[in-house]
Amino acid sequence: MKVSAVVPAYNESGRIGAVIQALSASPSVVEIIVVDDGSIDGTAHEAEKHGARVVRLPMNRGKAAALDAGVRQASEDVLLFLDADLTGLADAHVEQLVGAFTAGDTEIVIGVFREGRMGTDFSQRVIPFLSGQRVLSRRVWERARGMVNDMDFGIEVALTKLALKEGWRQSKVYLDGVSHVRKEEKRGVYAGLLDRLAMYWDILRSLVRRL
Repeated sequence: MKVSAVVPAYNESGRIGAVIQALSASPSVVEIIVVDDGSIDGTAHEAEKHGARVVRLPMNRGKAAALDAGVRQASEDVLLFLDADLTGLADAHVEQLVGAFTAGDTEIVIGVFREGRMGTDFSQRVIPFLSGQRVLSRRVWERARGMVNDMDFGIEVALTKLALKEGWRQSKVYLDGVSHVRKEEKRGVYAGLLDRLAMYWDILRSLVRRL
């Protein structure tokens, strides 16, 4: 099975290359689309340097809108979503995700961190439905498209709620050794904390919103 990989990225110039390298080594991935969500660093340049196709958004529109922009450019009907700040990702993890979807008994595959970093391992063990590492069909995404405009970081919760409503099957795949860089590490304690609070607000809105 061939997939289109979509990676939303905002100011991830120092991290995006490693994610693209893992995707490039995966035989299942036929195209890598990085959506530069209004970055002010060299994210787009780094992504292109590593061989990805870049979709540039003129201003920061949020994760959900960035994913949708990438899906609209994708050629395949099976979509792989990955965060741009992953650490420890290898092509074997990518194949693991795609393989779980190829098995044919699930509509959404969710990748959950394990044996990476204690903090991210714990949070994903408690709330795995917040993971941004997913494989799904274009049909599933198009069903969710109406929620994109005001979801931002709540898009994972919205997808999970929609899956429950529609009766879609979801499965988890454990990604051993994979983690991500925390917002406070990327942007400093104060700015990172503000970003985290904004993310939690998006998630809360998604939890209470009726589908």
